[in-house]
Amino acid sequence: MHRNRPFKIGVFVPHFERPWNGTTIGWNEIRAMATTAEDVGFDSVWLPDHLLFRFPDVHPQGVWDVWSLMPALAAVTTRVEIAPLVACSSFRNPALIAKMADTIDEISAGRFILGLGAGWHRPEYDAFGFPYDHRVSRFEEALTIIHSLLRTGQVDFQGTYYSARECELRPRGPRPEGPPILIGSSSPRMMGLMAKYADFWNKDRLNDIDQLLGMEAKVDAACLAAGRDPATLGRVVGIQVDMLDEEREAFTPRQWIKTPFPLSGSPEELAEQIRAYTRAHVDHLIVSIDPITPAALEAFAPVLELLDL
Repeated sequence: MHRNRPFKIGVFVPHFERPWNGTTIGWNEIRAMATTAEDVGFDSVWLPDHLLFRFPDVHPQGVWDVWSLMPALAAVTTRVEIAPLVACSSFRNPALIAKMADTIDEISAGRFILGLGAGWHRPEYDAFGFPYDHRVSRFEEALTIIHSLLRTGQVDFQGTYYSARECELRPRGPRPEGPPILIGSSSPRMMGLMAKYADFWNKDRLNDIDQLLGMEAKVDAACLAAGRDPATLGRVVGIQVDMLDEEREAFTPRQWIKTPFPLSGSPEELAEQIRAYTRAHVDHLIVSIDPITPAALEAFAPVLELLDL
């Protein structure tokens, strides 16, 4: 659809409670943001997978269940890709994750991307009763099951933490090998799993292009160590953009926002800053817009139009 766009452009749609007062956006607002994003020309919609945030000195933040929201958004959109950024493998049985992913791919007619990660926020693990130990080892076993089921439709696996004995994925969704897998990773061990199993590598909120180039060098090295051509791995990178002259929403607690500076400026200036990411091997850019509202998405539309020229 966007033949001259340098890479796909997606938008991050948070569904947390606001940290300063506990209010949250509801389903109607989430749906409005997704359909507005589709209407103004975004290529994808990305949603977080968390259960509860607890940080010092901010209001506790609950989060809607992303696996309930994603099929609903798949049903009310027709073009944008839909993905979790990223789904925590620790919160659900891995064979069930594969089942849910293939089902959402069916509902969306092949528009689903399965983003996966090992999790990191200890308070939500403790609150919901999930084990926090050996997260990467658990992730590796889960990924083995998920990848096998999505790619071949079957797995027979017995591990230390998970098992799926003579398991079959039936019926199958619209793509014979299932939806693509994205892994958010930066540690050497996670990058090794990414190089072995993933279709896309993800790093979120990385506004410093030189830092991105340094990380991509590590990604390339991980691929080569795994005997894989780095060119076969897609790169999905998140950035932070400030829009409109409104008070910042700051849905995400600043304790874990790592962005050194948000991009801002006129549509022409923003388009130029975003085009600079062609210096890196970016296939898909995810924009976190602050504030995140339908009006802000509409204000971003001229940026998308400029990127299409």
